[in-house]
Amino acid sequence: MQRVASGEFQRNFGRFQDEALKAPLSITRNGRDRLVVLSVEEYDRLKRRDRQALAVEELSDAEIEAIAQAEPPPEAARYDYELAGGHGADS
Repeated sequence: MQRVASGEFQRNFGRFQDEALKAPLSITRNGRDRLVVLSVEEYDRLKRRDRQALAVEELSDAEIEAIAQAEPPPEAARYDYELAGGHGADS
């Protein structure tokens, strides 16, 4: 990620605005990252990845059924020992 001092960012706002459309831009103050400027498209993409925690009571019957019918991916088998009360993959 490109880094730029806050003073330089202020003096060249238009230029850095264009840069942030291409890739996120870190704005520093006293040598420390303080802000990140990014395009609306990148922000929207990141927001879509947000996850929301819901109480079971908030789920519909169809959602609960879908969860009950879900199958874990094959790579999850490495954690089966946890269901058996083991303490490690070698237990």
